[in-house]
Amino acid sequence: MRLIICYCTAAVALAIGADAAAQTAVRTQTIKPPAASPPADPAPASEQADVRRDGDRPIARFTPASAAPEIITDLAGLPPAVARTRDRILAAARSGDLQQLAALMQESTPIFSFSDAKEPIPFWKANYPDSNGLEVLAILTTILETGFVRLDAGTDHEMYVWPYFVRVSLRTLTPRQQVELFRIVTGADYKDMLAFGAYAFYRLGIGPDGRWHFFVSGD
Repeated sequence: MRLIICYCTAAVALAIGADAAAQTAVRTQTIKPPAASPPADPAPASEQADVRRDGDRPIARFTPASAAPEIITDLAGLPPAVARTRDRILAAARSGDLQQLAALMQESTPIFSFSDAKEPIPFWKANYPDSNGLEVLAILTTILETGFVRLDAGTDHEMYVWPYFVRVSLRTLTPRQQVELFRIVTGADYKDMLAFGAYAFYRLGIGPDGRWHFFVSGD
């Protein structure tokens, strides 16, 4: 769009004699705004690395692995420290008491939000007002009852992450796996995630030393 600014000035010079009047010409200036740079196309979700980290801890989202990951369902494969932390989190979630879960979180301060929220309980109550925040406990319980994946095995970034959907292409899920997914998200959420290219709901990570690193949703 062109912006046209007109400066109109007319001056009439009166002269005594044969000359009548002289008028200045109207000047018009056309200004073109600088062309806006086209926005860069974001990389597809399947090609992006974890985009947020707490120090060296990946917390934001995990893209589908190029090769099918090992989906672990046997809890006997968990290191004792990880199994102990999982059991403690589950017990707190099943209690129906948000305060029990919040108290457990104080030991390792896991990431619970990408916002500026400082306390988990007010954050959960604000996001799930109809249940006064209790829905998050049901979500947490369901997630920890699914299979999980072991990421970056043998490195300083090793992590056990629930649910395993964080590393599996949602387009390749079997009907049985879809049923597991629909215990956590709705059909509408599933369609949105297909368009996004990755699982983007709650996920939980525990380090091999038993430290609880995150329980977070979103991107």
